[in-house]
Amino acid sequence: MTGFHNARIALLVVAIAIGFAAETHAQQGSGRPPMRQHTATEAKSVSLVTANVTIKGNRIQETVSGSKRTIRTNGLPDHSVGRFPNRGNPHSIKAQNNTYKMTTKPKVGRARDLQLAQLFGVAVNGVPFDPGAAEFWQGNPRSGWQYEALGGAVPLGVDSNYAHVQPNGAYHYHGLPIGLMQNINWSKNRASPLIGYAADGFPIYAITALSGGKVVKLTSSYRLKSGSRPGGSQPSGRHDGAFVQDWVYVKGAGNLDECNGATVKTADYPKGTYAYFLTDSYPVIPRCFKGKADSSFSNRR
Repeated sequence: MTGFHNARIALLVVAIAIGFAAETHAQQGSGRPPMRQHTATEAKSVSLVTANVTIKGNRIQETVSGSKRTIRTNGLPDHSVGRFPNRGNPHSIKAQNNTYKMTTKPKVGRARDLQLAQLFGVAVNGVPFDPGAAEFWQGNPRSGWQYEALGGAVPLGVDSNYAHVQPNGAYHYHGLPIGLMQNINWSKNRASPLIGYAADGFPIYAITALSGGKVVKLTSSYRLKSGSRPGGSQPSGRHDGAFVQDWVYVKGAGNLDECNGATVKTADYPKGTYAYFLTDSYPVIPRCFKGKADSSFSNRR
């Protein structure tokens, strides 16, 4: 890892700690339970809850005025979901009243880390992408060890759309939105249709794109670190993907950058655009932005 990426991760850990100090104070004042204290250190296969429950009432409205795109949605998916509450997730899906705004003219800049209280983007069906889990080693965000939502060490009751439900009833994706991808006829044999928009305004696609007139698979450049975790007051065991910090960006290891992005031409952007891609390996949903995220995607926890 380069010194730049070490510095970025250090800053992210500090930001998470500060944010959760405020969160803990708010929980104490509101009578909400404290964070769960986990000690698991081993990644496991994620046990998915079968998506066989029909959800009705999906509503989404998209408008563009000048250089601003506005998406109003109730957050209900347009596909079947798993049964909620379930063993790993005690919450029920409820309609929301969300308004997301983003620029239609985003600009590529330096990478900015996604904060835990910040959504990455919103899908074309109005369901948000929220990759990070509010689960930490021994329940302590200051530990610097955040559990990976799809690492399997902590069961989160995720359904087969790689989604589950927040305490306020908001259904959200932690990984590939399988039901949505089926609805829009995604196929590995053709370039991905539009999946959604990131908070900075750049489009989101999944896995495939056109390159040189051929359909290619877009792959993550993140790899598991070698060796083992520190142990002692920190988690032990090998870097196996149980924690976000088990992963490291290796430039050129895949064909996507540190934000899971690339410049491509698509049916929506025939002249070319920077775009984010959902991948079938970590980080799946990007963990940083190349543009400036709109504040309407913040403070969602």
